[in-house]
Amino acid sequence: MERAAIRTEFLRYILLSVLGTLGVSCYILVDTYFVAEGLGSNGLAALNIAIPAYNLIHGTGLMIGMGAATKFSICKSQGNQGLVNRIYTNTLYLALAFSIIYMLPAFFCSRQIASLLGANAEILELTNTYLQTLMLFSPALILNNIFLCLLRNDGSPHLAMMATLMGSCSNMLMDYIFIFPCKMGMLGAILATGISPILSMLMMTPHWLKRKNTFHFIKTKIDLRIMSWDLSIGFPSFVAQISTGIVMITFNAIILQLEGNIGIAAYGVIANIALVVTGIHTGIGQGVQPLISRYFGQGKHEQLQLVYRYAKLTAFAASALMYAVIFVFATPITAVFNSEGSATLQMISELGLKLYFLSAPFVGYNTILATYFTSIEKTLPAHVLSILRGLILILPIAFILAYIGQMVGVWLAYPVTECIAAILGFCIFNKQMKKRKQAQFNVD
Repeated sequence: MERAAIRTEFLRYILLSVLGTLGVSCYILVDTYFVAEGLGSNGLAALNIAIPAYNLIHGTGLMIGMGAATKFSICKSQGNQGLVNRIYTNTLYLALAFSIIYMLPAFFCSRQIASLLGANAEILELTNTYLQTLMLFSPALILNNIFLCLLRNDGSPHLAMMATLMGSCSNMLMDYIFIFPCKMGMLGAILATGISPILSMLMMTPHWLKRKNTFHFIKTKIDLRIMSWDLSIGFPSFVAQISTGIVMITFNAIILQLEGNIGIAAYGVIANIALVVTGIHTGIGQGVQPLISRYFGQGKHEQLQLVYRYAKLTAFAASALMYAVIFVFATPITAVFNSEGSATLQMISELGLKLYFLSAPFVGYNTILATYFTSIEKTLPAHVLSILRGLILILPIAFILAYIGQMVGVWLAYPVTECIAAILGFCIFNKQMKKRKQAQFNVD
């Protein structure tokens, strides 16, 4: 009976979380489609150059949110309400600090950042418009992620999913209105992206108005210890997002030398499909996090391991399905974003889709493993795995394989990196399990 109840709760959390993250990924895809239709390959290239900044801000919100939510769930399961409220209040302080950090460059150096990210003269204005407006909306993007994470851990995954879908659907609608009838171009695209998290947060207000929340803002001093919990526990979530940006910057630099702006536009197609694939894996991770943290806080290790096993199987099944769809429909997927009918863009993108997404099962496993470690407050192995994937392995592998195989090497760099990280992660996990069993044996 207990196993059946765990499976039912697991499926509920996973389904709602994946629907939410899938909604976010889909609105980014629609954003890309409308930009491609309205602004052509230059608009697509500019968007691809600017997306790492979105990854940075989105990743910051996830880092703070996942860190706070994990600690919140553990403390809540142990009945420590005073600490729960202090965590929530200090999390908001931290969100405010990061919001100021990201807003200031919008007034002083957004053009320089656009150039630094790789925008050439042809697409500099489009990239700058996107970046400047994005940074001004950073408080909404950060707070929305924090509230979504807390709601899922406060027993309201359904409302979190509805809020996410509200933001996503409104973004898609505003994309069309701003870019086409209003003829606002790139400014319209980023305005839609910036306004949507505000609407998402409005959708969450019943959780507070009906007083369903078990976390409250209180008058308390800044607690650096709590802030360090948010940052250290949530750091793997940040690295997962920021590594996407680092990969994009690296790949953009390599591809610009190999194929020029048309190559960057082609990579824009792959990068945006990657957001959907990563979004599904992230959704599975975010869905199991409240359950793993709760069982960890209650000392229920058998239930914890069962949820982890379910998560791995779900990630592998989703990966196999996604790759099959991408492989079979590579041609029409590329055609959707190829508004100018470029044969070069079509050829590069199709090959990229088929090679790049060989990474899907490894990405799924690595995402679940990092979530598992952070959910039980084992931050060191989570940090090691995340940094290996996002920095240490991907950069040299990308340059080496690009030198050897040109564009084929570029596309294979990501799956090779994720495969190596998965093998290392598996070894780290087994080592941790042996330590725990040895500790239990010594106690007995």
